[in-house]
Amino acid sequence: MAYLIIDAGNTRVKVFVFEGDKEVSAEVIASDDLEKKILFFFEKFKINRVLLSSVGGLQEKIVGIVSRKSDIICLSHKTTVPFINKYSTPETLGVDRIALMSAASVKYPNENVLVVDAGTCVTFDFLNSDNEYLGGAISPGLQMRYKALHEFTEKLPFLEFEDPKNLIGKNTKSSIHSGVVNGFVAEVDGIINQYVQHYPNLTVVLTGGDMNYLSKRLKNSIFANPNFLVEGLHAILKYEIQ
Repeated sequence: MAYLIIDAGNTRVKVFVFEGDKEVSAEVIASDDLEKKILFFFEKFKINRVLLSSVGGLQEKIVGIVSRKSDIICLSHKTTVPFINKYSTPETLGVDRIALMSAASVKYPNENVLVVDAGTCVTFDFLNSDNEYLGGAISPGLQMRYKALHEFTEKLPFLEFEDPKNLIGKNTKSSIHSGVVNGFVAEVDGIINQYVQHYPNLTVVLTGGDMNYLSKRLKNSIFANPNFLVEGLHAILKYEIQ
């Protein structure tokens, strides 16, 4: 018996196959190859159930492909999850944040957990020791900050990420790198510090595309886990079908 998990994000689609608790396949696929690749997984494995997490515009297409082969669960605020959702507008809560809180609930039971997801946006999500999701924060990610400086000013260039060599920028480009990158790191560290003041015994999990860069520069103690979101999706699927 195998389970197929499809994580359709803003920029790419990730597909995972689990047999029980063991991940047996993982692949990133382009939207043009979506149907061929999904059907390949059905041919190779005995897929029993599918969970789809979609934050982009591919949900309808994926449901059309999968529904011919298997039952499919489309993750939403109505899906049964292993934590108590106290967000005041649950219908607006992103499925990626739902998955991250599910992973926190299962992996760190009875703990205060802050999950920092450093991707397109940076999200901070907090689960208390009573297994209650209270909410968090959303902030621009690294690339979004670079892009905003260019698009909302007349003369500032659009730059690709570069690790600043100095705190003090000596020209426009180095000043942008210093401001964007050092500001990004300081923001994440600062917000973690505020949570620690309220919850001294805090577990902090860092994930997302900019995780590796951040993990080397944060002063706070964190657990870096690049697979935290898919662990949450797997936890939801198990919780839904049990």
